[in-house]
Amino acid sequence: MPKPVLVIVGRPNVGKSTLFNRIVRSPAAIVEDVPGVTRDRNYMDAEWEDRAFVAVDTGGFYTRTPDNIFEQIKEQALFAMEEADLIVHLLDGKEGINPYDTELVELLRASGKKVLWAVNKIDGPTRESRLYEFYSIGVDDLIGVSAATGYNFDELMDRAVSELPPWAEETVDYPKVAVVGRPNVGKSTLVNSLLGKKRLLVSPEAGTTRDSIDTVCSYYRKKYLLIDTAGIRRKHRFGYSLERFSLLRAMRSIERCDVAVVLLDASEGVVADDQKIAGMVHRYRKGAIFLLNKFDLVEDPEANLLRLRKYLERKFWFFSHAPVLTTSGLTRKRVTKLFPIIDEVLKERRKRISTAEMNRFIRTITPPSYKGKTVKFSYMTQVASNPPAFAVFTNRPEGVKDPFIRHLEARLREQYSFRGVPITIYIRPKS
Repeated sequence: MPKPVLVIVGRPNVGKSTLFNRIVRSPAAIVEDVPGVTRDRNYMDAEWEDRAFVAVDTGGFYTRTPDNIFEQIKEQALFAMEEADLIVHLLDGKEGINPYDTELVELLRASGKKVLWAVNKIDGPTRESRLYEFYSIGVDDLIGVSAATGYNFDELMDRAVSELPPWAEETVDYPKVAVVGRPNVGKSTLVNSLLGKKRLLVSPEAGTTRDSIDTVCSYYRKKYLLIDTAGIRRKHRFGYSLERFSLLRAMRSIERCDVAVVLLDASEGVVADDQKIAGMVHRYRKGAIFLLNKFDLVEDPEANLLRLRKYLERKFWFFSHAPVLTTSGLTRKRVTKLFPIIDEVLKERRKRISTAEMNRFIRTITPPSYKGKTVKFSYMTQVASNPPAFAVFTNRPEGVKDPFIRHLEARLREQYSFRGVPITIYIRPKS
């Protein structure tokens, strides 16, 4: 099961992002560190008292404000109802009650979801009198908190994790394969083709997959767990699209898988959301396969495949080593070729190289110089597999910069492949 989700909602400027940053313990949490992608980061893994969950800041989802500010607030609340295991409704203790607050309380209460009501900007016990005004919205249990100073933050988080459902790592014996991609690229059609039966609802309307659906699939008696990532839902009865939140669902599937099949629409080409999803796969250190779907709709296939490969190498430079396969989920053309590639990526992900071999490899690498002095490599060893990670020990770790680490990774791949798998390289002091 995916990690539980805690969503922070509230009207603008109540301190949602400040609280979010404190929960995820990062002052720069709104900056995405995915390679090649710059975007607001509004969801992030978090942990409190050994309880893992995903924190979501709804305030970061909007690039421009609608004319009616309450429509924006309502859309955030609708998303919270759809996705959250727990909602934290943040109120502003300095400004007091606002009509939007009252309407949002009614909307959340009608959802049937678990909700914690917290009044922000309560900087200490002397300011707790500000809470009294908020009891008029019909809430019996309010928590006064200061996201900026941390006042009562521990109490808020203790209450929050007690309301979240428990989560444990999955122990499925067979490989977990997530089919991810932006809405309407053919994820469910592909899974149905792989299964050989109509297991999932398929429609030309984006968003017909309502939840992440797990299905066991067999290929030559080998079993795989296919995770079909939920796309966007159909428009809610209130009429607001929840399209902006589909990436969170992709993230929840990616964190569970061993290999992610990133589905692209070959007839439309690569768009920004494709890059964001590929960036998530890389950030979670998962194996990746790029599948160019709907290739039966492409004119002049050979020339276009060459063009698309070059384009993928440029846009997905951090996954330039990943396999690329063309297919048509609708006609089932070449879909079974996906399984041998999945097996190959899984094998590469679990690959382990001996320390003796690593030391022979590192002696072939010309070290950089730093402040006029040569950096010396003592030895290199693989410290983890699934996914692979390596440690290089040197007399001057400060002299080994990112460009050299990328060069070292390229040489590693030339020698040992690791096709479709992210590699982590740690630089450590000799001692």
